[in-house]
Amino acid sequence: MDTYLFTSESVSMGHPDKVADQISDAVLDFCLEHDPMSRVACETLVTTDLAVVAGEITTKAPLLRQSIDKLVRGVINDIGYVARNTEERKEIGFTADDVQVNCVIHSQSPNISQGVDTGGAGDQGMMFGFACDETPTLMPLPIDLSHRLVSAHAELRKSGKLPWLRPDAKSQVTVEYNADGSPNRIHTVVLSTQHDRSVMTTKDGLEYFTDEARQIIIDQLLKPVLMADRPDLVKGNLVMILPNTKSPKLGPNDIACHINPTGCFLTGGPHGDCGLTGRKIIVDTYGGRGRHGGGAFSGKDPTKVDRSAAYMCRYIAKNIVKAGLARQCEVQLSYAIGYPDPLNIWVNTNGTIAKGITESKLVELIREHFKLTPKGIIETLDLRRPIYKETARHGHFGRELDQFSWEKTDKAEALRKALG
Repeated sequence: MDTYLFTSESVSMGHPDKVADQISDAVLDFCLEHDPMSRVACETLVTTDLAVVAGEITTKAPLLRQSIDKLVRGVINDIGYVARNTEERKEIGFTADDVQVNCVIHSQSPNISQGVDTGGAGDQGMMFGFACDETPTLMPLPIDLSHRLVSAHAELRKSGKLPWLRPDAKSQVTVEYNADGSPNRIHTVVLSTQHDRSVMTTKDGLEYFTDEARQIIIDQLLKPVLMADRPDLVKGNLVMILPNTKSPKLGPNDIACHINPTGCFLTGGPHGDCGLTGRKIIVDTYGGRGRHGGGAFSGKDPTKVDRSAAYMCRYIAKNIVKAGLARQCEVQLSYAIGYPDPLNIWVNTNGTIAKGITESKLVELIREHFKLTPKGIIETLDLRRPIYKETARHGHFGRELDQFSWEKTDKAEALRKALG
């Protein structure tokens, strides 16, 4: 039987780029909470004991330097970069108490404002949305599982069930697909997690994460997540692959599990790597399955169509799939800065469209049932709310939270009825 493999990754809330995203979106939320009409383009850089917040912000919110400082430390504390003693403080190298916060913010360009004030888009560009019927959330399976792994990682860490976990982590899931595009089985899982010294051992003069801790990760994190939605795709045993050793012989359906494959992950977070806002755009969307317009999301208010139109594209694609009009759907919108209406609407169902329907007909339905100007998108999805910090961790899509209005499928029935 012909099959192929596809892989997606996610990163945890403590990954340095995600730390930066959450800070930028916390600043956005603060502005929107006090002034829903705020214009925000906030960028953050984090590295060892330093956070730099910069950008263009026009708001009536009391956004003083002291406010930025408090917001940054609050985000870092919420993520879990806190130290119990001097030794931990030195190892972590980036804690809520010790970080230096630099603020470099000024107001938005009046040349941009004059186009946006009249209802135009805040920038040019093309945006994409995607949905498919592989999972209950209508997300591709590899990215859905990858997000769930880092979300479970955070729960185990914050609950104290695995107290040796630290915030930085990455997940990666490879799914084997049948030739017709349906998932056949879960093939490989990678999970790298920062940890403390309590789960370290020394071999041949080198420090390693213990095999016992690896097995705990498999038993308490990987297996429950993989079994939650699609146990039918867990067709073999979860087999630990040890670093720097010969790989064991795997059965035809066994799942290879690489846990901290470098051997050790003591130094992590912004102390291990510099983090920047907007650098995880594929993690934020569909794990490489759908196209990406190129614009990042975090730190941008909803007049920036990089963000709001990408949310609308997901909303449209998800409702089309939920309505049964296609098994997968990709939607593109594009805009010119200062101009309200989209320049184009494009739909691709990759051969999965329902019988008797055309993609041209779907474009017509989109025009009839969805408001696609920046103002219409903002009103439809109620985007002038302080909801964005939560989007900056564990993915912007596939999470059916109350505030994630773009995940609703309330248009599906109307789309079905429109086709008789």
